[in-house]
Amino acid sequence: MGVFVTGVRPRWSDMDAFGHVNHANTVTLLEEARIELLFTEAARHGVKEMAEGMVVAKLFVDYLAPIVFTGEEILVEMSVRELKSASFTLDYVVRSKGTGSPVVTRAETLMVPYNVTTARPRRLTEAERDFLAGWRAGGNGA
Repeated sequence: MGVFVTGVRPRWSDMDAFGHVNHANTVTLLEEARIELLFTEAARHGVKEMAEGMVVAKLFVDYLAPIVFTGEEILVEMSVRELKSASFTLDYVVRSKGTGSPVVTRAETLMVPYNVTTARPRRLTEAERDFLAGWRAGGNGA
């Protein structure tokens, strides 16, 4: 409820010398999942403004277990924790094998809508706020 779930596929080249997906590549996998929610799913609901400018203002990643390349997708669950007029916080839960499997990573990003023409942050539109509100933890999705 209120959780957007998508799969992303780590690449063999994402692994480092220790045999697990390194930090930079984990952040890229989170970005790929975030794009599915904020650009693809939002556009499907008629909210196209997000794809015109959205930046990460803060990132936190907590590694609970290594992500290892297996050729399979990892599961990324996202929900909106905090929704303000000009920012929102996305929470991520990453599972290596699918729903119900152990959590390998938890993360959060503070997102800020951005106007690329003026090179300045902007406020969320009413449509963006409504879309995001549907993905609040405990909500029922958009």
